[in-house]
Amino acid sequence: MNSKRKMLLSILCLSSLVLLERYFRNSQVEELQLSNWFNPSRKRPNVITATNCLAPIVWEGTFSRQVLEKHYRKKNLTLGLAVFAIGRFSDQYLELLLRSVDKYFMTGYRVVFYIMLDTLSRLPQLKRGPLQFRVFTVTEDSWPDDVHLMRVKSLGKHIVQDIQGEVDFLFSMTVTQIFQNDIGVEVLGTSVAQLHSWWYFKNPGSFPYERRPKSAACIPFGQGDFYYDGAFVGGTPLEILNLVEEYLKSVIHDLKLGLNSTYEKYLNKYFFLRKPTKLLSPEYNWDAEFYPPPQVQYVKVAQQSKRRF
Repeated sequence: MNSKRKMLLSILCLSSLVLLERYFRNSQVEELQLSNWFNPSRKRPNVITATNCLAPIVWEGTFSRQVLEKHYRKKNLTLGLAVFAIGRFSDQYLELLLRSVDKYFMTGYRVVFYIMLDTLSRLPQLKRGPLQFRVFTVTEDSWPDDVHLMRVKSLGKHIVQDIQGEVDFLFSMTVTQIFQNDIGVEVLGTSVAQLHSWWYFKNPGSFPYERRPKSAACIPFGQGDFYYDGAFVGGTPLEILNLVEEYLKSVIHDLKLGLNSTYEKYLNKYFFLRKPTKLLSPEYNWDAEFYPPPQVQYVKVAQQSKRRF
């Protein structure tokens, strides 16, 4: 446990080195006024389209793609998508994901696809095209059973060492997802959270938050408004790095107390304290095992089940 704590502390120190630099760079990103592109009331009256903090919840039909394209085309953006693919199922998932990214994700923009693998033998054939690839090998750590911890630590490391100066916005996702419809600049924002497709339709009192008071992930009963999915998160590289740091700090805090929560619960605590500036509806991460309800008119991204392989 001490070796794990030392490793986490080293990553925290490493990621702190670029916080100031990234702040000044990202502070120059101009935000488009919400009323110019977001108009949910007429087409989607049957869903929640804004948080109590007035952050938009993006559903198909709530945004003007034309206005957004006009705004972002002038900015000469480079967008990043990071995926962590290890284990025996990853090669099948990764090939399907690669094909769908190339077809549906941010078409017409420069996109760098960052692939983190445990072995290069899992890498499928990559065709030459507009999508750029960067491949990182993830070395085995002393806690191979904690995949989410390894994933977030690796993401933080590569933001610091490789990604920070390359992209304007960065998204991180699990390898078990497949894009099924166009995902465009409507998802761009400083801090972007994905609503959980199952828990969105449940009462907040039943959300599976961490409830142990001593845990850094704890959200007390009676508090919290949404439950966020850990499979997809995005924003500026600075904001993703902040998320990585806070997650690792929380893990260290709980380790000292002999506690262990889940990545998704730490993520929910992070967004409970630091409200995201944009939320993606369940259309952007629907579980493929379930038939979508009427509110989910367009499944943009489907979460695949391991039982299919």
